[in-house]
Amino acid sequence: METYLQENFGGVKAKHSTDEALGRWRKVVGVVKNPKRRFRFTANLDKRSEAAAMKRSNQEKLRVAVLVSKAALQFIQGLAPQSEYTVPQDVKAAGFGICADELSSIVESHDIKKLKSHGGVESIASKLSTSASDGLPKSRRRLATRQEVFGINRFAETEARSFWVFVWEALQDMTLMILAACAFFSLVVGIATEGWPKGAHDGLGIVASILLVVFVTATSDYRQSLQFKDLDKEKKKITVQVTRNGYRQKLSIYDLLAGDIVHLSIGDQVPADGLFLSGFSLLINESSLTGESEPVAVNAENPFLLSGTKVQDGSCKMLVTTVGMRTQWGKLMATLSEGGDDETPLQVKLNGVATIIGKIGLIFAVVTFAVLTESLFRRKIMDGSYLSWTGDDALELLEFFAIAVTIVVVAVPEGLPLAVTLSLAFAMKKMMNDKALVRHLAACETMGSATTICSDKTGTLTTNRMTVVKACICGKIKEMESSSDAKSSFSELPDSVMMLLSQSIFNNTGGDVVFNKDGKREILGTPTETAILEFGLSLGGDFQAERKASTIVKVEPFNSAKKRMGVVIQLPGGAMRAHCKGASEIILASCNKYLNEHGNVVPLDAATIDHLNSTIDSFANEALRTLCLAYIEVDDGFSANDQIPEDGYTCIGIVGIKDPVRPGVKESVAICRSAGIMVRMVTGDNINTAKAIARECGILTEGGVAIEGPEFRTKSAEELDQLIPKIQVMARSSPLDKHTLVKHLRTTFDEVVAVTGDGTNDAPALHEADIGLAMGIAGTEVAKESADVIILDDNFSTIVTVAKWGRSVYINIQKFVQFQLTVNVVALVVNFSSACLTGSAPLTAVQLLWVNMIMDTLGALALATEPPNDELMKRTPVGRKGNFISNIMWRNILGQAFYQFIVIWYLQTEGKWLFGLEGENSDLVLNTLIFNCFVFCQVFNEVSSREMERINVFEGILNNNVFVAVLSSTVIFQFIIVQFLGDFANTAPLTFKQWINCIFIGFIGMPIAALVKLIPVGSK
Repeated sequence: METYLQENFGGVKAKHSTDEALGRWRKVVGVVKNPKRRFRFTANLDKRSEAAAMKRSNQEKLRVAVLVSKAALQFIQGLAPQSEYTVPQDVKAAGFGICADELSSIVESHDIKKLKSHGGVESIASKLSTSASDGLPKSRRRLATRQEVFGINRFAETEARSFWVFVWEALQDMTLMILAACAFFSLVVGIATEGWPKGAHDGLGIVASILLVVFVTATSDYRQSLQFKDLDKEKKKITVQVTRNGYRQKLSIYDLLAGDIVHLSIGDQVPADGLFLSGFSLLINESSLTGESEPVAVNAENPFLLSGTKVQDGSCKMLVTTVGMRTQWGKLMATLSEGGDDETPLQVKLNGVATIIGKIGLIFAVVTFAVLTESLFRRKIMDGSYLSWTGDDALELLEFFAIAVTIVVVAVPEGLPLAVTLSLAFAMKKMMNDKALVRHLAACETMGSATTICSDKTGTLTTNRMTVVKACICGKIKEMESSSDAKSSFSELPDSVMMLLSQSIFNNTGGDVVFNKDGKREILGTPTETAILEFGLSLGGDFQAERKASTIVKVEPFNSAKKRMGVVIQLPGGAMRAHCKGASEIILASCNKYLNEHGNVVPLDAATIDHLNSTIDSFANEALRTLCLAYIEVDDGFSANDQIPEDGYTCIGIVGIKDPVRPGVKESVAICRSAGIMVRMVTGDNINTAKAIARECGILTEGGVAIEGPEFRTKSAEELDQLIPKIQVMARSSPLDKHTLVKHLRTTFDEVVAVTGDGTNDAPALHEADIGLAMGIAGTEVAKESADVIILDDNFSTIVTVAKWGRSVYINIQKFVQFQLTVNVVALVVNFSSACLTGSAPLTAVQLLWVNMIMDTLGALALATEPPNDELMKRTPVGRKGNFISNIMWRNILGQAFYQFIVIWYLQTEGKWLFGLEGENSDLVLNTLIFNCFVFCQVFNEVSSREMERINVFEGILNNNVFVAVLSSTVIFQFIIVQFLGDFANTAPLTFKQWINCIFIGFIGMPIAALVKLIPVGSK
């Protein structure tokens, strides 16, 4: 079976499957009872190709519009702006000088002429009644008016499907429709021959069973849809930095209004259409809208920012002009019909299993019907009544047909692929509570197979709460316990050095120092920037005064490839100076001078370089993150288009930043090791810092290799094959190094790789990995969009929890498949063999429908929602090539099926003697006993299926409320069916002793299952 599944259903991957692979398995699937339900969670390839074509068309239109506007720009630069625009009365009455449609047309068509006719960006801000420095005023009434005039920043969403839609879909099951037709004919013939109500019992029994199956199925599906809806809401929670009422604050993108002032930086998604107010080196990736991969420079000359595009480099302040469905992104979304997410590999595999068993079941059903019909004809020929047919004969023939159809119902395990979705939905909901947001279904199951985790250091293994604890300024090393220590430690430094230090810290930063609504000082920015700014303030520096004292000419934001950032400022006297900071050894290598203890600029000699390098190493060996600050005087003719110099700098000093290891990380790494998962640290930090942290976490072990990115890049393919399995730490790595490592691990070593990332440049590695894990706090929107799972608390321990849940999903589905295949095998063989040998089937259509619900919907609910336990992380990972239906499962299935078949067959032949049954009602009572024993065999088999290898199946059973509820309701309904619904279910009430015997026969299956587990089989 595994070979067949691999050939026909094995082409679908967890990520980036081709349309050809997705289409191939669909063609192989033959018997599908209910396509609407079966394929609900699979991609609609027709819709997807239609959407892709429409997107390409829209992108081309927008690209042409942008090109035309650029071409026209040179012709209109010299023209005097002319305004022919008239403000609509309602807009004017609301206090605004421009309407939403006019704003939309300016930005969407990149219309510089129209923008100039309105007086430029500042004039637009004025017409929107907003301030470029303070943002929108606080007044709620004014904000409400603004919403009415310009709209809200929300996009059209498809309406949630009601419960009755799921009922209707459940009714689309072909076999249930045929059974409904059988029930109708049974009612007509039964009432005609036996009258009401006796003649209606069989028909009404089938109808009631169909309705029960439909409503239980619909309820389960509806609950799943609600879980996915909740998760979708979480995925869409995006916040941006906004200035409102004079204060910087975080705001949901859905609360943005026209006139808001938004602060954008690398990795952010532009949340609405708008205009550039101020900023530096801003590059925007517009590929999502125009299809053009080349980034666009946005500045005062080209100030247009479109919703849905990404900030590739730089930072800016943006004036929001158009929101919601009026934006270009909103219009694009409105035209696209969703094609749905790709199906997961497990869903496809289980579709394959369902297809194989469905075909076998169909053959069995046809043969069973033929054999039962032949027995009826033979009996009538022997009676000599083959020419006279009564209503009873018609009902008997109809019952045979209903049994055959019901065998198909039981045999085609339609619930198998849906059990994956049920288990994934349950796991995703629970993982949300454990601070992990799953963006793609397949990631949940893939994480269970992970063999390697490539983790960032900062913020994932460490707390991301950084403080400067050591500094080497002018050659003097000082330690700081608190902010007051900093001021006293460096009090003897010359004023010129303190001035340069403050100038460097407060100008060369991606952070900001603001005052919040309560008047308290707040430092904004990355943890590294926050630590440096805190250090500058503790030295007595004044952020606002320093920024006002000079003018920023050019900014080069931090680049993970160069490991540095820089700024050029114009000093009050007109002179130019560049400041840079970054990786200590890289910045130090760019310096040829330094400030000595008297504050004088002197050349760097070999002894000083050795002293500074040993300082960097000593800081790093104490697990401190080191940064070097330097400056250079720049020629007066420097312009914003020139490159900031890369060498010739004067070293100001080196700071050591402490970022403590997160509590519990060492234990989590140990858990990973016991689970067969290799943890590798990939960081941009100094190698000594990385090694110190890695040892503290338990990542770097004896025999493990720590390597730097530049050295890694020089290795040949043969050397990499020898080196990569031993690499435990990669320091000073670039995003390309991370991508190369991941690609080699996946392709050369067949590892299932999980990778963490937070920056824009991590997107390729996140995309390449089997599971991309983006950081929820430190991660950029670009990284989150490329990821499969978002770690909401940026904690490595949460990644281990995700791996545990992934394994739980995989194991739970295996348990359910084992349970369902056992019922399939027994139900098929019992009904078929009985039909062939006795001319009758022991289980009626109604009884088989009830068994089908026990093993399908209720079985999935019980077994596919088992929470994970610690034992899961003591097994080796499945990896990329593990067989889903393992030898262990086949052993358990065949062992249990053999016992159940022997029991049912013995009861059929010797049941009357065993239970002492006599009289005309004995056949009905015997069939009831067989049905009851069969159901209790499934109940106890369900308990046994909780563990595939361990003998103790009761451990933790009471912790799973769903399992207990399903088992209890199954037993209660079974009692009601047997004791009170005999006319509909073809059963007779049983005595107390008979009930005890049935339960005992079912229970015997548990010790037999335990004995079967002792039989050794290969793990594959």
